[in-house]
This record gives sequence, structure tokens and C-alpha cells, in this order.
Amino acid sequence: MRSLSGKTLFITGASRGIGKAIALRAARDGANIVIASKSADKHPKLPGTIHSAAEEIEAAGGQALAIQTDIRHEEQVEAAVAAAVGRFGGIDILVNNASAIYLAGTLQTPMKRFDLMAGVNGRGTFLCSQKALPHLLESANPHILNISPPLSMKAEWFKSNCAYTMAKYGMSMCVLGMSAEFAERGVAVNALWPRTAIDTAALAMLKGVVEPKNCRKPEIVADAAHAILTRDSRECTGNFFIDDDVLREEGVEDLDRYAVDPMEDLFIDFFLD
Repeated sequence: MRSLSGKTLFITGASRGIGKAIALRAARDGANIVIASKSADKHPKLPGTIHSAAEEIEAAGGQALAIQTDIRHEEQVEAAVAAAVGRFGGIDILVNNASAIYLAGTLQTPMKRFDLMAGVNGRGTFLCSQKALPHLLESANPHILNISPPLSMKAEWFKSNCAYTMAKYGMSMCVLGMSAEFAERGVAVNALWPRTAIDTAALAMLKGVVEPKNCRKPEIVADAAHAILTRDSRECTGNFFIDDDVLREEGVEDLDRYAVDPMEDLFIDFFLD
């Protein structure tokens, strides 16, 4: 059984959804989790805060450090990384999960939304990676995992929501470049993306196109992330993984347990053929 026991994970956007699910899976191994998210206070429409996530992580068996962080701001990321190293002595894994979404055409996308997506998705991922890398380079098995889709320059992925695709692909381009840049130094840089829609708060952005019953649970992404992050970083880098492919490689045959409703058809994610 591969384990993350004693490892320190710095996870952005870990107060809810996929980020929290990844944190809880690692916590069950006894990992240290740094929750770097903006949500310090209860949101009227969104569940969870960094503090409620920390309580769940510690109840699951991990140690938690909740740090209110807007990853668009360099000084906040620097402070969060410094706090993580001060508390746990280093960083072994960075999960770039935080993401902003706004699905609209070019004429319907306000520039403030464009700037938010570009700032959180592309810039935030690059910034967190840059600040964490000096510490990752000191780890025995360092990983960066971006929750982002495989790159494909097909017009169909851009035509309906060009700004979002540009921003999300920025995260994936970080995988492409950094995996090659740091391969000889032993830092794994990979992407992970779900095969289907996942039942998280982001579903609200799909405006009824996808219902929870047609989704899988965040735990499928968390289990796939665990499998990737426990692999040898020198042997596993530069990949654009899909969650259920990873689990099948690990010998998992029963994927129905991840479905919100196993009797319903699953909605395939937008970025996949």
C-alpha cells in the first residue's frame, strides 16, 4: 500500500470540492495538509471554509494548516509557503486545484471575469509552482499536480467559452513546460482531469445543463490523485491523466461507487472527446 504518511501537501482551493476531497484522502494516510484558499468566512451560496476543511482533515487523521490565500497575489503566496515550511519543515507536494470558471462567449465575457480566470488559473498556478519549487527540490519524491485538462488545439474547445479555455489551458501549459524543465531534477509535474462532470459547487456555472445525478463524486479524482502522488516522481512526469484511466491502471474495477446515481448516464466532461 503506497502512502502519503508524513508528507506535506500544499493544496490551493482546498476548502471545498475536489481540493478538499484530495486533502481528505491524504489525511487518511496521516499527511500534513496546507489549505491555501480565500474562503475564511462562510459564503452565502458556497459550502465550506478553510477552517471547516481543517477540522475535517484533522478528524480524518491528518494535520492541517489553514491559510487564507488569494493566489493571484505574490506576497500572499510567499507568506503561505513560508508558513507551511515553518509549520511542517518543507513541502513535498503542490496541488494546483484552485480555479475560476465563467462559461460564456467572447461578447458575453466581462473583462473582470477574464482577468479573474487568467489571474487564478494560469498566473496562480505558475506563481504557486514558482514559490513552492525551491522546497519541492529538497523533497525525496516531489510532485506538482495541476487539476487541468489535456491540451488540444481543436476549435470546438474554444468556440463557446474562449476565455475560460485559454485560462484553463494555461494550467496545462505549465505541466508541459515545467515537467520538461525539472525532469532531470526529479520533480514530477502532471495534470489530472475528470472523465465526467463532478458534483461540486462549480455545477452552478453550468446553468442546469448538468444535474448532480449525471455526475461522479469528487472522491474519484481524489483517489486518482493519491495514486499519482504516491508514484516515483522520476518515473511519472509530463502526463495528462484522466481519473478513471488512472484507477483502472491501479486495478480498480468498480467505478459505479463513484457515481452520484449509478442508474443514471454520466455527463462526459467538455474537454474530452
